[in-house]
Amino acid sequence: MQANPSTVIAIKLALVGLLLGCLLPMPYGYFQLVRFLALFGFSYLALEANNRNSDIEMYLFIALAVMFQPFFKISFGRFIWNIIDVIVAAGLVLNLFNSQDKG
Repeated sequence: MQANPSTVIAIKLALVGLLLGCLLPMPYGYFQLVRFLALFGFSYLALEANNRNSDIEMYLFIALAVMFQPFFKISFGRFIWNIIDVIVAAGLVLNLFNSQDKG
């Protein structure tokens, strides 16, 4: 069963907004919330990619879910995390446009 395309778009846009919000001076709780929401969002996107038999996207979203998960934190430092957040947000936007082109 495939996910509703508007749900996938909404999740990707929400993740982009959350990740770009990490560039602002936010309280620590915001970053924790982003980790939980990113874990759930990327996990959902991985399941949806699996349903479409898109293995590369599925593995990429699994890797992102693992990277952002809040239980066993990966400590990069704020500067590196900001770079990661921008790259992942840009990748999600490109993925949105690419998936729109496919139909």
